[in-house]
Amino acid sequence: MMAASPFLIGCATGFSGDRTDGAQAVVQSLAARGGGALIFETLAERTLALAQLARNADPEGGYEPLLQELLAPVLADCLRQGIDIVGNFGAANPPAAARCIAGLARTQGLPAPRIAVVHGDALTTPAQRALLRERLGPRLDDMDVVSANVYLGAGEIADALSAGAQIVVAGRVADPSLTVGPALAHYGWARDDWARLGRATMAGHMLECGTQVTGGYFCVPGLKEVPDVHAAGYPIAEIDADGGFVIGKADDTGGAVDARTVKEQLLYEVHDPARYLTPDVVADFSRASVQVLGPDRVAVQGIEGHARPDELKVNVCHRGGWLAEAEISYAGVQAEARARLAADIVRRRLGGALTLRVDLIGVLSILGDDDGAMLDARPAGAGRDVRLRLAAEHPDARVAERLLREVTALYTCGPAGGGGVRTALRPRLNMVSCTIPRDAVHSGWTMMETAR
Repeated sequence: MMAASPFLIGCATGFSGDRTDGAQAVVQSLAARGGGALIFETLAERTLALAQLARNADPEGGYEPLLQELLAPVLADCLRQGIDIVGNFGAANPPAAARCIAGLARTQGLPAPRIAVVHGDALTTPAQRALLRERLGPRLDDMDVVSANVYLGAGEIADALSAGAQIVVAGRVADPSLTVGPALAHYGWARDDWARLGRATMAGHMLECGTQVTGGYFCVPGLKEVPDVHAAGYPIAEIDADGGFVIGKADDTGGAVDARTVKEQLLYEVHDPARYLTPDVVADFSRASVQVLGPDRVAVQGIEGHARPDELKVNVCHRGGWLAEAEISYAGVQAEARARLAADIVRRRLGGALTLRVDLIGVLSILGDDDGAMLDARPAGAGRDVRLRLAAEHPDARVAERLLREVTALYTCGPAGGGGVRTALRPRLNMVSCTIPRDAVHSGWTMMETAR
């Protein structure tokens, strides 16, 4: 008897703002191999808070701003080929995102797709807020909270797909769960089959960052070369009935999937390989091994799983005052000395009203520290092409704005030869995290009525 073909899941984005042309090659590859699922991961830790601010400004906003650009090129092919679409691109407003997708389908003359909307990640009830206060303490009282969202798992996604949804729109869902959900629905695994869920979770971990695993974030010229990295293809996982998986990429694309790219992604943003906590399972890849099966096909083996955590992670984002940034350039004779003097002028003019971060781009910036100790300890050099960056934060926008005015004044107030001033003042978002019991979260899904 021949083994059943593996279930294929492709990922077309790794964050909000990722390239919008990656899905086409993934969908073409899935279709050529018999179908599967397409996932979009578009939420970083603070993305959802920004989306909530957008929804506050517009009740029909608050979902992934590039949603139409992501789906328009592939929606018809996915519906035609039976390729399910799953994404956390609903962000702070999954119902509005679902309506956007339904409208896109109408515009393209397609039959109304069956769209499911996952709900329950936003913690808004008085009881939930009281629980957050219990976990975070009195500091929560002083926060101007923008959003509080719990990381949901794969259950709602799997249930919606099993009920016939063609598209599942979610908000805050754990990144690997976007992959576990379609696999769970396809194979019908038990929700406590920890070994299979652990393996599928790590498949999702490999996919969740898009082209990181296909060479994009891996590439270092001269050390870790990647062919045609400008056209790196997005990844595809082949998941078998036991949760075992092979990582590859879309056909006829650049980039590379090899042992090194897979190992790097396997360890990316992981604290303890023996206890990788997700809402679905505690994955254990401390004994994982990597096997190259051929060009751009790598199997990952030796993954186990343990019972899922009793509590779920929550991110609470709150307003954190204002961030002021200003830059000015100095070039030629004594450029570095002039830039240092300019920083000193601004510091003296502000008189301690703001604590400045000083960067000399081209001399010391990325490796510098907020207190400026490294810059102070570094002897003034002979840099001839220096961009001075000054930054400060303050609860009062009017105080923060003083930095912008002082840097702009350097045009004529010296030192000599400064130019190219750019300034920006924007609200700052801060974040704290905690966990809460599962039974405090009331999650579920609904099928969009117009899609029936």
